Amino acid sequence: MSKQKPSQGYALLALVALAMIWGYNWVVMKVGLRYSPPFDFAAMRAFFGALSLFLVMIVLHKPLKPKAIAGTFLLGILQTGGVLGLSMWALVSGGAGKTAVLNYTMPFWVLLFAWIVLGERLRGLQWLGVGLALAGLLFMLMPFNLTSDLMSKGLALLSGITWALSVIVAKKLHQQASLDLLSLTAWQMLFGSIPLILVALVVPTPPIEWSIPFIAALVYNIIPGNAIAWLLWLYALSRLSAGAAGLGTLIIPAIGVLAAWVQLGEKPGLNESVAIVLIVVALACNSIQLARQQHQALL
Repeated sequence: MSKQKPSQGYALLALVALAMIWGYNWVVMKVGLRYSPPFDFAAMRAFFGALSLFLVMIVLHKPLKPKAIAGTFLLGILQTGGVLGLSMWALVSGGAGKTAVLNYTMPFWVLLFAWIVLGERLRGLQWLGVGLALAGLLFMLMPFNLTSDLMSKGLALLSGITWALSVIVAKKLHQQASLDLLSLTAWQMLFGSIPLILVALVVPTPPIEWSIPFIAALVYNIIPGNAIAWLLWLYALSRLSAGAAGLGTLIIPAIGVLAAWVQLGEKPGLNESVAIVLIVVALACNSIQLARQQHQALL
């Protein structure tokens, strides 16, 4: 009899919580960028998010010394520096819902990279889930004129590719070393803040307009949107395959589109509504396949 991993259920719950936090955060970031240049916002989000986790480590009496420094540094550059910087930059001229959709092409790049680097294979209903999710993303893209805001769309897509690369790096790190998730999250966030801070200092931009909406957006991004969210993400990655974790994030752009509609007036059309349904069904296929694999592990 094989032993089931009981933590897989918690990993799926972590993805659900993550989807709610990050889905709405596309609206929060768009609001924050009304008062701050993108790299200043991203740098503060990453740096102060890292500091908040280091404070938690001190309170819990956890060792502060990092492990696997080279791999953690690379993870931070990709996952925090690359993803945050590119997605914030894309949001300057792109809509919150549209940018979220393009950023979350990440799972499909993950499937490609995981096949090449990690040797992971899709099974059963996951193939159907991939097809439905791809159809959903295509439906979401159809209402958008791809000849306009081309730079914003390219940055959002590049953010998704960079995120996918960071997923592979994180999986390799978990395979090679026993890492404390809190320490890994804090250090990669700190390392990733370095290029963001440098760009924010070098690139001439208007000053930040400190206001209550901006401070609220910044606090949301530092604590739940960054520190807690990346901790949830790395936890899920440590318990699930890269492909399963990646597919589990596909509900996030759907939440982003709905939140942008309610708060920012970015009303989704028929194609986007169909896309949300397809993505939800795709997630159901992925979840059913994971449940089957857990059941088989008990036999």
